[in-house]
Amino acid sequence: MSIEYVITPPPAPSLPVAGSSKLFPVRRIWCVGRNYLEHIREMGNDEREPPFFFAKPSDALVRDGATIPYPTLTKDFHFEVELVVALKSGGRSIPADKANDCIYGYGVGIDLTRRDLQIASRNIKQPWEVGKFFDNSAPCSAVRPASEIGHPAKGKITLKVNGAMKQEGDLAQMIWNVPETISKLSEMVELAAGDIIYTGTPSGVGPVVEGEKMECEIEGVGKLTISIGPRQK
Repeated sequence: MSIEYVITPPPAPSLPVAGSSKLFPVRRIWCVGRNYLEHIREMGNDEREPPFFFAKPSDALVRDGATIPYPTLTKDFHFEVELVVALKSGGRSIPADKANDCIYGYGVGIDLTRRDLQIASRNIKQPWEVGKFFDNSAPCSAVRPASEIGHPAKGKITLKVNGAMKQEGDLAQMIWNVPETISKLSEMVELAAGDIIYTGTPSGVGPVVEGEKMECEIEGVGKLTISIGPRQK
């Protein structure tokens, strides 16, 4: 029996797989906050607190090479380069020593943030989705299969704006490594195939404006280039 919808279903979000014509379907986007010590310090937060999690809509994904509009409502639009983990399976309360078995591959992402709105919401103790959960807020490169590159636990992670280095760190500086992150997140929600996780950003986050180009790279994983177009109307 065929299914009839009252409206046309939206397209399923996906990412390309490097070196393949196949696509990786994206179910949910999870993000880790405060997972590099120097970034915690630059944001003025308590470095003794553990990382926490928030979500973005899967249709906020933007592929490599795209030009996206400068978003509405903000005057302080920030970049945060991150290692992205793509899951091929999931579960609840996944042991850290089994977490790598759930991983399909890795990518390079940017957690774009309307920083002024995030801080304003935080200061009055309101949810700050308005600063993180918006259109085009989750650029991501093609996914590189773990079967090809292994499970990177160290390697340089960088972001340049118009050729000038803004963020430079190493995956080894993560407070919670990838298996620990997967394990902790799976205590809060049931993870599943198609989930992707942005694993936190090193120090050096800052603003980007119309006409600028961001170039990101993670050693052994890949590259991502995103340009900022005119302000969204």
